[in-house]
Amino acid sequence: MPFTQSKPLRFGDCDLTGIAYHPAYFGMLVDVNEAMFASFGVTWKALMFERRIGLPTVTLNVEFVRPSTYGDVLDFAVHVRAVGRASLDLQTVVSVRGETIWTVRQRIVATSLENHKSHPWPDDVRAGLSRYLEPSE
Repeated sequence: MPFTQSKPLRFGDCDLTGIAYHPAYFGMLVDVNEAMFASFGVTWKALMFERRIGLPTVTLNVEFVRPSTYGDVLDFAVHVRAVGRASLDLQTVVSVRGETIWTVRQRIVATSLENHKSHPWPDDVRAGLSRYLEPSE
């Protein structure tokens, strides 16, 4: 089962015509990913500042299907496709009123903030991510 969250498209997320400004989508994606971790009790703040684990995105493949406009509510469905030793493969489908507007495939890698090398997922993080793990299509 995916992690889901809805976010309104605000005035500041749009261009002068009221259509979503695509870089704003990436800020929303980060917020939703952060909320997914928080849903199983792990905050990014604790990971970064206490455990010294970074979460860089190393791959981001986006397909824009149709525009969204000011006032739309974007429904995010984050599908965890794979949890590796230090990697996390996500597929996020974003829709408005049931119609897909954009999709993204993303790989995040846990890294040590001390040496910037990959770092194995801590057991509690792995367990939390596994709650959302789905088979690949």
